[in-house]
Amino acid sequence: MAEKVIATTGKRKTATARAYTKNGSGKFRINGTPIELYPVAMLREKLMEPKLLIGERSEAIDVEITVTGGGLTGQVDAARTAMAKGIVKLLNDETIDEIYRQYDRTIMVNDIRRKLPKKPMGRGARARRQKSYR
Repeated sequence: MAEKVIATTGKRKTATARAYTKNGSGKFRINGTPIELYPVAMLREKLMEPKLLIGERSEAIDVEITVTGGGLTGQVDAARTAMAKGIVKLLNDETIDEIYRQYDRTIMVNDIRRKLPKKPMGRGARARRQKSYR
């Protein structure tokens, strides 16, 4: 019988993450490297939240995440969402879903906020050139 692999996605700004979750030995990888070795400490903690919240059950799961686009923070948020969705689908346990949603809603739901477009007569979305009357 073929091994059951769950494919899920997560998005944040322009970053897109694809997570492949299956039964295994507790290996969590993002773009080929273990999540424990992620370079930015604060983002590493955020990335490990879905794993830490389920405790010992994470030792029976393998997650392989591929992230493209966006910056570091956007990629971590997208990967975190994809990972959490995959874990909930694979374990098929409502209590895990509830744990994630109570901890932080954005673990299970994509953050839909986007950057506002630049408008005429200004440097950005809101900033405008100053007027001088003298």
